[in-house]
Amino acid sequence: MASTLPATSAKGDEDPEILARVAENEGNVSTTPKKSLSFYLSFLSLSICMLIVSLDVTALTVALPVVAEEFHGTTIEAFWASIAALLAVVIAQPIYTSLSDVLGRKVLLYAGYMFFALGAIVFSTAKNMGTLIAGRALLGWGGGGLQVLSIIILADMTTLKERPFYLALYGIPLAGGSICGPIVGAAFAEFATWRWIGWLCLPIAGFGFLLGFWCLKLRPIDQSFTQQLRHLDWIGMILFAGGCTLFALPLSWAGALYPWSSWRTIVPFIVGFLMLTLLAFYERNPRTPVFPYRIFSNRTAASTLIVAFLHGSVLFPGILYTPLFFQAVHRETPFRSAISMLPICCSIVGFSIIGPMLVQRTRKYRWVLLLGWTLAATGVSLCSLWQVSSPPALSYGLQVLAGSGIGMVITSLPLPMQASVQDANDAGLAVGIMTAIRLFGGVVGLAVSSTLFNQIFASNIARHVPLPDSLKALEDVREAIGFIPLLRSIDPSLVVLLPILETYRKSMVAVFLLMGGLGALGAFGTLFMEELTLENEEMGRQRFDGSSHDLGAG
Repeated sequence: MASTLPATSAKGDEDPEILARVAENEGNVSTTPKKSLSFYLSFLSLSICMLIVSLDVTALTVALPVVAEEFHGTTIEAFWASIAALLAVVIAQPIYTSLSDVLGRKVLLYAGYMFFALGAIVFSTAKNMGTLIAGRALLGWGGGGLQVLSIIILADMTTLKERPFYLALYGIPLAGGSICGPIVGAAFAEFATWRWIGWLCLPIAGFGFLLGFWCLKLRPIDQSFTQQLRHLDWIGMILFAGGCTLFALPLSWAGALYPWSSWRTIVPFIVGFLMLTLLAFYERNPRTPVFPYRIFSNRTAASTLIVAFLHGSVLFPGILYTPLFFQAVHRETPFRSAISMLPICCSIVGFSIIGPMLVQRTRKYRWVLLLGWTLAATGVSLCSLWQVSSPPALSYGLQVLAGSGIGMVITSLPLPMQASVQDANDAGLAVGIMTAIRLFGGVVGLAVSSTLFNQIFASNIARHVPLPDSLKALEDVREAIGFIPLLRSIDPSLVVLLPILETYRKSMVAVFLLMGGLGALGAFGTLFMEELTLENEEMGRQRFDGSSHDLGAG
């Protein structure tokens, strides 16, 4: 079968480098033979990576107030328990992607397992918020690698034509983690100890590691280790890691820990922005850059990356603030809040399967993304209607509306990104970059949401000062999240309690409205994507190389 390039990707004269890479790839065309047992077991091991990362992220969201209360952590520290993990994921993913393109996928997959296990141990044995945040960062560093490599290796193992089906199957472990995570995390936090959130993931990760070790066989890269190291873009990695960190840090504390006008906010923000700008210019030079210019060379790729950033900025704050709303405004226990957020978890998971299936059926992705963004933006914006005593139908129905749209976008978005590349060897790299950009959007979204929450809370609580002794701590906005578990013990007859709950509500509604606006921008950005063909059957040079009778070989 001849090589099939995206029908709309040819734009004038072709780049000689691209033509050379395509010519090299002519022997990589798949005839889609019957899959072997080792293929399916390898896919299972990759699905376990998705499961443990999803389980870890969602389990902590409902337990966050309990953790903050135990360690007497501030609101910023509580938020940074989530932001640190996500920031580590953002920094890790392009580095894992770049390293795996030079050193090979499997060695980086094993490294991801090692960092994830180490992070789980540090998190589970933490004695203070600083150690806990460090453990979360290690979990993010390892989990980020596991997540992005599972998507990249799937791109290596499958053709673009069959990939929507396997992306839909990834919705199953996503379902397990997203649905079970909040319930398990809340149950541990309320009835045992939140530390079991970390311990639970270790045996599951161990099983996935062993399965991948024996069954996952990918074609090796034909270069010596010394040659591989020389090709790495070390400067690009440093610029990206430093720029992301310095850019995100001040966004999370501006207006709460330090004013927006403070040099502690302005200086790191500007330095981070300049480092990221320098990275954009520098990446023209390396032989194997972290962010190759050829990946961004067409309209569809550029618009997909922008939309991915916006998706992350909606998804991650939504997962964090939904249980916080129920625990603070409705004064629910962690376990009850986990039950209350099941509609958004289940709808995200269900439609993350339905989305790629619709693409598989119609061979078109643009309309699926537009529909998803419309549902997400509408549902998230309407969550601003939630009140202190909202009826369950309103609470649950809007979650389903928002979650269905978010879910459709999650697993459908990699398809235009991979369809836009001209060389099958770049498919994994392209989706790895897209995943990192989506998570960077999540970091920025969480940081900005944290600042917005703090500012709205501080301005509203000031109207009720001085507060009774039982609520005195809330005069300091830094105590807002850690105080949430104590709200359930406050006498309901206290006159000032209702205004306090309304303060929490207004602060979180502001976040929901921000997310709704970003969702509308995501729908607008989708309009700039081209409808590229999905019929490409090429496979990359690190494609799966196993058969049912040679498990454990290679």
